[in-house]
Amino acid sequence: MRWLRQLGLGLGLSALLATSGAHAQQQFVNVLTGGQSGVYYPLGVALSQVYGKTIPGARATAQVTKASAENLNLLQAGRGELAFTLGDALSDAWKGDAEAGFPKKLDKLRGLSATYNNYIQIVANADAGIKTLADLKGKRVSVGAARSGTELNARAILKAAGLDYKDLGKVEYLPFGESVELIKNRQLDATLQSAGLGVASIRDLATAVKIIVVPVPAETVAKVGDAAYQSAIIPAGTYTGQAADVPTAAIPNFLVTHAGVPDELAYQMAKQLYENLETLHSAHNAAKAIQRDKAIQGMPVPLHPGAERYYKEVGLIK
Repeated sequence: MRWLRQLGLGLGLSALLATSGAHAQQQFVNVLTGGQSGVYYPLGVALSQVYGKTIPGARATAQVTKASAENLNLLQAGRGELAFTLGDALSDAWKGDAEAGFPKKLDKLRGLSATYNNYIQIVANADAGIKTLADLKGKRVSVGAARSGTELNARAILKAAGLDYKDLGKVEYLPFGESVELIKNRQLDATLQSAGLGVASIRDLATAVKIIVVPVPAETVAKVGDAAYQSAIIPAGTYTGQAADVPTAAIPNFLVTHAGVPDELAYQMAKQLYENLETLHSAHNAAKAIQRDKAIQGMPVPLHPGAERYYKEVGLIK
């Protein structure tokens, strides 16, 4: 009987050690996204599903946030493993630009990959009489959540156009979905949304009311004075009722991690992103612009060593 008890104890200890080992290997991957009506969120959900299936021991989730600035501050604090961000916000965070919401340099940030471009999309109710940036004077405009990447873009574009928030009739700091609802209810005249083409919020608005997509001329983009801002086109037909191409500014998006993420996890996050791109394509059209050969193009922060290892493996870095 004694040997049976010893065997039982031995088996119990083995099971406990095995369980402890499994827990030790479990890895949390919290993907920081943006509002649910933007592009970051559906892509973040798709990415978390990919990681949950392909990275051994990974428990992956997607978190709704106020996007770029909040995401970067959360990463610096170790409260997430991966985040979507706009390039200008990332550059500001790395430099420690207090005006952009980063009083100190966020020195723990590490790059994982470039992704797709955000387009500055200024959309007005056709009845509001807004056809140019100058027409925004005295109007009720939503500029995105306070200190979000969108709001930083709004400040930059308005300044380049010779405008300030005080020139507007009313400024609202709202996520995309709420901005659209207020325009539908005629409580707002226009919204500036920095997002991938075909963003759900503007598609929703365009099917509910007649819209005008306000042009941002190339000369205005040049006056921003930031290399992250490039002239671009919102192609005709992107939204219901948009009959012609509209000039605007485009800003690159990046996926960023932090220095505390293990090298192997960062390696797997980069690898599984590119080995499962079709899942992201299914989540949102904007993901079709993600290309591995452009993964490190324009990265404003150092690459994570794990991501660097993957890019060396595939020949992107010699």
